Amino acid sequence: MSAVFAQLNQGDAVTSGLRKVDKSEMTHKNPSLRAGSTVSERPSSQGSISRSKSPAPSKKPKPESMRARKPPRKELEGNKWLLENFDNPGGIIEISAQQNQSILISRCNKTIVKVNNKANAISIDNCNGLSIIVDSLVSSLDVIKSPKFALQIDGVVPTLLLDQVDGATIYLGQQSLATEVFSSKCTAVNIMLPPKEGTDEDTKECPVPEQIKSYIKDGVLVSEIVEHAG
Repeated sequence: MSAVFAQLNQGDAVTSGLRKVDKSEMTHKNPSLRAGSTVSERPSSQGSISRSKSPAPSKKPKPESMRARKPPRKELEGNKWLLENFDNPGGIIEISAQQNQSILISRCNKTIVKVNNKANAISIDNCNGLSIIVDSLVSSLDVIKSPKFALQIDGVVPTLLLDQVDGATIYLGQQSLATEVFSSKCTAVNIMLPPKEGTDEDTKECPVPEQIKSYIKDGVLVSEIVEHAG
């Protein structure tokens, strides 16, 4: 260790014993030396992420409005009618259904659909501004996430299910007054009752309640409809 410190204490004289390198021995000035260099080139960074660059952001999925819209389709597959991707067709789309056939309507905007004869059931999903005229159904009509919805029932429909519907008008006929309506997360839903037979009364508009009051009574949760008078 004393010999090492003695060398360091020489100051500028510590480099006096070094040999000066000739230009012919410098690899950056002699191409022949570079060609014979044993130092391998830096491996390709393909497939790895450079530390100096941040990774490319992942591509976000395009919103529904920017996606390529699929062509409209009206087709019978087995016992199921499929009605899809109609956008303001300008005319009434009619389906002649049978009692053992169900109907699925999806992604139809500003479209009028008329279902002739008695069908089994109807499901409506993600439609905007859809109007449908129904004769009769064996079971139910189910509507999900379809704002500005309108329904006219001419015959008998036992059950109407509404889920996440914002703005709907339901026209009932004399034969469909026994229809049961189930609503969940719905707003601005109105049921239009026909005038009594033999009278000059107008159609009666009945709003479906949206506000519920819940309270505890005798250890039980009780829920009541909040009615607004006037």
